[in-house]
Amino acid sequence: MKTVKPVMRRDHVLPVEVLRELRIASAGSGLDHLSAASGLAVVGDHLYVVADDEHSLGQFHLVDGGPGRLLTLFDEALPSHHGERKALKADLEALTVLPELAGYPNGALFVAGSGSKPNRRRGALLSLDVRGVVTGAARPVDLTAIHGPLQHQLGALNIEGLFVSAGALCLLQRGSKVSPTNACVRFDLGEFGKWLTQGGPAPQPTSITGYDLGSVSGVPMTFTDGAALPDGGWVFCAAAEDTDDSYHDGACAGSAVGVVDACGTLHGPFVTAAPAKVEGIAIDPHGAPGAILLVTDADDRQMPGSLLKASLTHVMHFPLPTAVRHERGLMPTNHGASSRSSRDT
Repeated sequence: MKTVKPVMRRDHVLPVEVLRELRIASAGSGLDHLSAASGLAVVGDHLYVVADDEHSLGQFHLVDGGPGRLLTLFDEALPSHHGERKALKADLEALTVLPELAGYPNGALFVAGSGSKPNRRRGALLSLDVRGVVTGAARPVDLTAIHGPLQHQLGALNIEGLFVSAGALCLLQRGSKVSPTNACVRFDLGEFGKWLTQGGPAPQPTSITGYDLGSVSGVPMTFTDGAALPDGGWVFCAAAEDTDDSYHDGACAGSAVGVVDACGTLHGPFVTAAPAKVEGIAIDPHGAPGAILLVTDADDRQMPGSLLKASLTHVMHFPLPTAVRHERGLMPTNHGASSRSSRDT
């Protein structure tokens, strides 16, 4: 596995703006918010957020700013006690929008667990209508056939990001202090989609590329999510979390955002002024070129996560492509629409 090193880093901080807290109208847990936001996708005017300590998906309207609602992913309830909840949760860390699949004519949301433990090797598919609104119940997906082989290849598995780019489904592996390897694992999108909907032999990765994101105060910076750019590149968020493994939480020494361009060059990461650990990223469909949306994980169930916005033009020296809208007016903003592939080989 080759490892890509950055061509430039900036010492100054990327400014961010808090748009709102992730409040929800009601929740089975009795809380009125999502706390551990860990993945983000935007379809049209709808914002979807997955939280790693819930078995539900948050749905928000991007424009009106009101409270969101929860969509059930798995039927089993989680205990309220922190230790018990952590042991039993599916650890849903990653979320993306898939294009048309068999049985999903308008595409689907794909949610995936981290794979860090046997009970965290599952996910779900949710059908979308033409407006980008979830319709029907979630369909659980067993991801053991994907996570198992990756565990052997990457060691301490911790899949934290998903995005679609240039005909590939990309999974982002998050490192730790003991195993600091960050990696982008690419699968052929057609093969992966066929396996998700029709079964059969599990697809094999077409490439695995490592990334050196550096460190903050001696703590390695590691991937927490990614989103495709229309030209074949992708943006990512990362965090320096002071923990030795993929199970235990640790103090966050800083969060950052970076870009891997269409040629495979790593730019950044650029440390952010986020008030908490950034774990989800998407391109802002209503923003100027370089505008991004971020969500945070408060690492405290009593504290709500937040939706943030920022602009990469504050730290990048080359122009970023404007988000290209889908012909129906929808844009799955962590789904790449490029005909050029980044060089993750």
